[in-house]
Amino acid sequence: MKVTDHIKKAKGKTLFSFEIIPPVKGKSIQELYNNIDPLMEFKPPFIDVTTSREEYVYIDRDGLLDKKLTRMRPGTLGICASIKHKYDVDTVPHVLCGGFTKEETEYLLVDCHYLGIDNVMALRGDAMKEEKYFAPTRGGHQYASELVKQIQDINCGNYLHEVIETDNCANFCIGVAGYPEKHMEAPSLKSDLKRLKEKVDLGADYVVTQMFFDNQKFFAFVKAAREMGINIPIIPGIKPIAVKRHLQLLPQVFRVDIPQDLVDAVDACKTNKEVRKVGVEWCIQQSKELKEAGVPVLHYYSMGKSDNIKAVAKEVF
Repeated sequence: MKVTDHIKKAKGKTLFSFEIIPPVKGKSIQELYNNIDPLMEFKPPFIDVTTSREEYVYIDRDGLLDKKLTRMRPGTLGICASIKHKYDVDTVPHVLCGGFTKEETEYLLVDCHYLGIDNVMALRGDAMKEEKYFAPTRGGHQYASELVKQIQDINCGNYLHEVIETDNCANFCIGVAGYPEKHMEAPSLKSDLKRLKEKVDLGADYVVTQMFFDNQKFFAFVKAAREMGINIPIIPGIKPIAVKRHLQLLPQVFRVDIPQDLVDAVDACKTNKEVRKVGVEWCIQQSKELKEAGVPVLHYYSMGKSDNIKAVAKEVF
């Protein structure tokens, strides 16, 4: 079922969903299941599965370093199929511009269609670790809007090299990212919203936001989006702070502000266990306020761990 259909079916009730990261090569999928199991009691209608960029590794060959391109966390589509089969829940694979040609993207989407996966999250993706700025893959897309258009073309039976007349067209529900504090590369929030509107006009069906820690910024973002004519569901993405270094890491990587009250509370903690407690309590209050405001879904970035997300969900759902 489509994410938008789950939202309609809920009739105003706020739904619970979360996002997971595929395990690195050589790890068992059971570890992933162990972190999904505790969250299933909250009846998520869908689970997002991220896709990681390729990266370079250096292999020592007789004293010379050989630079090779690899993916440390492959298997997004296989994990989606496994979760769908094991838990009977819809999955949302993340589809990236970075690291994929248009042909590879088409093959991935065809496989999603074969597997009965109804939803995809269309993202540009980050720059590679060795790159200062994002650079498109040769033969790939530069912008998420281009990726949205390719997915929508496939929904219409228009493939890269041919138009296929069929009664079994794909009908993907397309999610895209939104940034309450603007994308790090956008010159202004208004220009960023214009890019979001472009993705909506090309066929995006719902928005999931970057994490934020100040609900007022989310509410202002939604208001500005509505005034610009963006009327699709906007789902807040939330993450509880778990360790002290998140105070530096999250603003650096995701360009988000952390409210001073939360900074002070984390700074006062002597252990990461205390930090985790503060992060959970802040996230609970965030979630309750957002739920009272009638958001369609509360979407949690679990990063592969479920104990703090479960602690939050127990108080909210």
